[in-house]
Amino acid sequence: MAHEERPFIPLNIAVLTISDTRSFDNDTSGAALIEQLEAAGHRLADRQLCRDDCYDMRAIVSAWIADPEVHVVLTTGGTGLTARDSTPEALGPLFDRVVDGFGELFRQVSREEIGTSTIQSRALAGLANRTMIFCVPGSTGACRTAWREILQQQLDARHRPCNFVGLTAAADHR
Repeated sequence: MAHEERPFIPLNIAVLTISDTRSFDNDTSGAALIEQLEAAGHRLADRQLCRDDCYDMRAIVSAWIADPEVHVVLTTGGTGLTARDSTPEALGPLFDRVVDGFGELFRQVSREEIGTSTIQSRALAGLANRTMIFCVPGSTGACRTAWREILQQQLDARHRPCNFVGLTAAADHR
């Protein structure tokens, strides 16, 4: 049985770099995410940088969650195990639903690149107010891996058997 071809739906994606040391000039991880999302046909909705502080992160991401024009949030940084890494604690409580498989799959695919060090990654994802949120480590390599191995397909409405696009407000604008 032939399936009808699904159209590509460009998503509005916001990018947040979480770092106590990076600036827009040296934020190669945020830049890599933007380069990849735009190459895939999506639009950059906003880009911000904030220090690794729970309340700063929550304020920025909460505003994006409340904005119906932001379909996806990508964060980079703060997912490790050091005392300053607080992305899971900051953003996890904002999720209406957790996508457990994202962190599991991210660690699986990054094992090929960084070996057992991937166990220290607390990459996570969730859905909040029809906005998908993906939190990946701060290294540029990790951002590229997350995009290439997971996000590129899951943020494409044509990907079968399922993808995240239909869960976002972007699906309403077909």
